[in-house]
Parts: sequence; C-alpha cells; structure tokens
Amino acid sequence: NVSLDDFGTGYSSLSYLQKFHIDFIKIDQSFVRHLEPDSTDLALCQAIIVMAHALGMQVIAEGVETAQQRDLLATAGCDFAQGYFYSRPVIATEFEALVQA
Repeated sequence: NVSLDDFGTGYSSLSYLQKFHIDFIKIDQSFVRHLEPDSTDLALCQAIIVMAHALGMQVIAEGVETAQQRDLLATAGCDFAQGYFYSRPVIATEFEALVQA
C-alpha cells in the first residue's frame, strides 16, 4: 500500500494522484488542528475526502486530538484517524499490549 503523507502541504501535489498508484491520502494535521463546525479547515477536509473517495483512495486524518475532531471527520466520511486522541506514540511492546487489551 502507498500513502501520500501530509496531503495539502509542501510537496504533496495533486499531480501525484495521477502519476502514482496511491492507496491512502493522509490529511495533514495542520487542517485537523483547528477543526470546528463550519470552518474552512472542515470544508478542506471534506473536499479532500470526497476527492480521494472519487479516485478510489481511502483517507487517514493525522493529528486527531479531540472527540469533536474525530466526530467531524467521521461525519465527513474519513476512513481512518490517528493522533493523541487514540494514543501517544508507544514502543512496539506497549503497542502489542494495547492491541491485545
């Protein structure tokens, strides 16, 4: 699987979506950080999600830290989320324990 990281910033160009077989787009945390109802950030996240799904890709939101962010992204159809809301970074053995629990 191929993921395009930090989508919407830096070198993550729309042209990459045509040049490469991409399975996942990861919405950059800068769009998620201040996510609120009726915000520009929410409109951009929704647009990224709709575009990705139309192209047969799934979407991962980076930097989800609150239940509101999670809920807004889920309502928008975001497939996956990662961030401190779920867990701080952990070493492999701690991750295994979390998964088993």
